[in-house]
Amino acid sequence: MSVRQGADLEFVHAEDEADLCLDGFGGGEVVVMTRKKPGRDGPNQDAALALDLGAAGALVALADGMGGLPAGEVAAGVALFTLEATVREVTGAGGDLRHGILDGFDRANRAVLDLRAGAGTTLVVVELQPGSARAYHVGDSAALLVGQRGKQKYRSTSHSPVGYAVEAGLLDEEEALHHEERHLISNALGSTEMHIEIGPEIDLAARDTLLVASDGLWDNAYPHEIVDAVRKGPLAGASVGLRELCLARMLATPPEAGEPVLCKPDDLTLVLYRPRALSRRGRGAAPR
Repeated sequence: MSVRQGADLEFVHAEDEADLCLDGFGGGEVVVMTRKKPGRDGPNQDAALALDLGAAGALVALADGMGGLPAGEVAAGVALFTLEATVREVTGAGGDLRHGILDGFDRANRAVLDLRAGAGTTLVVVELQPGSARAYHVGDSAALLVGQRGKQKYRSTSHSPVGYAVEAGLLDEEEALHHEERHLISNALGSTEMHIEIGPEIDLAARDTLLVASDGLWDNAYPHEIVDAVRKGPLAGASVGLRELCLARMLATPPEAGEPVLCKPDDLTLVLYRPRALSRRGRGAAPR
């Protein structure tokens, strides 16, 4: 396992597993969990990043190296190291975090192309500012923002034929989970045709929960299960609950033909963030 730590950085690129929790990150708390695909002989191809830049804001990011291509774990690591270096360079020179993220995507794509190994990776980044969040992504690693009562404030669209079919209303989310072409994606780093989807700026309230995860989660849990797990309670507990649910399904014996089940073994990585609850005075209430 390789873990870089510092006053404002946590980077996880694990051959097997890791669990990290940072209190005070981005004005709240962040939890990072990663597990290697059950039975995989090679390394974990997921990587995650949590970066707090103080007054410039914070970000969380995740890259999932493409398992069908060579050097997937290298591509994921290169993408996040390049993103982190670019964001530091841009914000250190007085630029804003948004520009650092967008430049980071472009440089990360060139860095993966420069590997000349046919490698590819997804990349999802969520910018965190006081009271707001904005997602940027390439591929099918996804971001979800949920309110304490379970309202889905935002869910990124997977860059895949199945993801676009769900967005267009041609498939519902449960049908999509069992679709035979769910594993195909249409946009990734490591391509000259890579394009970045920029999400809207979303209000971020106290007790909202942000989840960024690789498809080891989205392919092995139903949307209502994910929302119920993360909307309230300790983040560490939510991470453990989703990990145990997904690993149990990955290891389940496939049912008889015609009986749908979620059983798609893969690397599993979660990044959970929740802003700290504001005090009454912090909400603008008159002092008492």
